[in-house]
Amino acid sequence: MKVLILSITAGEGHNSTAAAIKDCFEAHGDTAEVFDAYRYVSKALYEVIKQGYLLVTKDFKTLFAKSYALAESRKPDHSNSIYRIANLQLTKKLSKYIKQFAPDAIIYTHPFLGVVTDLLKTRNGILVPMIGIVTDYTIHPLWEEARSTDKIVIANDLLRSQLYRKGIRDEQIAPIGIPIRKAFSTKIPKDRARAMLGLEDKLTLLLMGGSMGYGDIAGVVSDLDAINTDFQIISVCGNNAAAKEAIDALRTRKRVLNFGFTKQVDLLMDAADVIATKPGGLTTSEALAKRLPIIICNPIPGHERRNASFLLNNGVAMEVDKHIHFEDVFWQLTHNPARVECFRQAIEAIAKPDSTESLYALTSDLVKQYAAGGAAVPASPEK
Repeated sequence: MKVLILSITAGEGHNSTAAAIKDCFEAHGDTAEVFDAYRYVSKALYEVIKQGYLLVTKDFKTLFAKSYALAESRKPDHSNSIYRIANLQLTKKLSKYIKQFAPDAIIYTHPFLGVVTDLLKTRNGILVPMIGIVTDYTIHPLWEEARSTDKIVIANDLLRSQLYRKGIRDEQIAPIGIPIRKAFSTKIPKDRARAMLGLEDKLTLLLMGGSMGYGDIAGVVSDLDAINTDFQIISVCGNNAAAKEAIDALRTRKRVLNFGFTKQVDLLMDAADVIATKPGGLTTSEALAKRLPIIICNPIPGHERRNASFLLNNGVAMEVDKHIHFEDVFWQLTHNPARVECFRQAIEAIAKPDSTESLYALTSDLVKQYAAGGAAVPASPEK
């Protein structure tokens, strides 16, 4: 099987999901290639999307929140969607590469590509299974443009109603979970993971700021260090070198194991009892697969704010903000066994540790259906 995985660099979650899918397919002996669609079509567009996303989510959060809400409130226009018109020429160029690559299936990890893949199928004759991956615990407004996508993979079946409201049909929905790397699908004992990291075998909190190290991570470490409870901290600053330096310079009472960018996140999660993080879709899925209760902090307005709502409403997370401090949340976690048991049960119900293998099976089945002449979704479904 030969699979093309389309992504767009707008935050690292989409690319990390694509990489996890690639690893899984190659482990099965198949060919898989990750391809940044906008970078191929236009390097200028690629830089605008990449840098623009980083800028608005970090420095112009209010603007990002308003633009996201505006996209949610727009009235769908399936005949003359501005997104559809804007992507016509881009799709034409992309289709040339796809026809040369000749994949058996196309998987994509960004909602912008919903309209692209629809145009590839209906206007450019790319008639292969197409699978879209929703990488959040909410459904971005532009998923309504994915009319010809055979399957839309969602984090959990509880999100199905959101897709119904966007006109997505029941047979298109695959609630198998956001694909994660195999290392997050299994768990080693905490004491062993802590020994591998040189930590004591005691209560451990993992603090993550995402790939870019969003938020005042050093300030959070200081707040955690002031809590009068015996625990140790693992902090991950991602690519935020300034945050790592600031934490390294702190004089703390508690043991703090501080990382910049690291490829050991799976091991760090194995060592932890709880994770404090902004609620990115991929990190959330990895944490749930590792059975970690989540303390939400510093969510990006828009999709992450909605991710937080889903996690809170389904009992797998608590949130700190200007009213609820880390000390308050930690007190509940360490003094309320009933709450911890509720966390455990809720996580078991939500977690999808085998999501990537499920995607592999789904893709294989669709390829076989197409080979037998039975496409799962019509090329131009009526709305």
